[in-house]
Amino acid sequence: MSKNLNKQPDFLKKPLDQMTEDEWESLCDGCGLCCQVGFVDIDTDGFVLTTTACRYLCLKTHTCKDYANRFKNVEGCGKITPQNIHELDWLPTTCGYRLAWQGLPLPEWHHLICGDKSRVHTEGPSMMGELTPEDDE
Repeated sequence: MSKNLNKQPDFLKKPLDQMTEDEWESLCDGCGLCCQVGFVDIDTDGFVLTTTACRYLCLKTHTCKDYANRFKNVEGCGKITPQNIHELDWLPTTCGYRLAWQGLPLPEWHHLICGDKSRVHTEGPSMMGELTPEDDE
């Protein structure tokens, strides 16, 4: 086990519902999976992700172009919360939200561990370079 895995943020010791919003939000690693367009398959009732990115996802930085207004701008944009994380089984097993919910350590490439937000794109499950834009905006 790496020494970095011992440097987990102290707030991960809290129950999820006692984390501040900033603490919770910091768990996002920027992989881009949450911003993939998806749909429910009517035949299987399963959630299917496409290789299309939400029009608000900047494909160069993997950040939302209008994060503050994303729920107003994008129909179906859902917020990952301590209350719904257990329902989002389509999130990768490496997702910081999911790991916190499961009581597992964040991986070495997570920015809260290594201090580098771009490392998810070289060592993590990033969708950088894999997604196509939803439209030409």
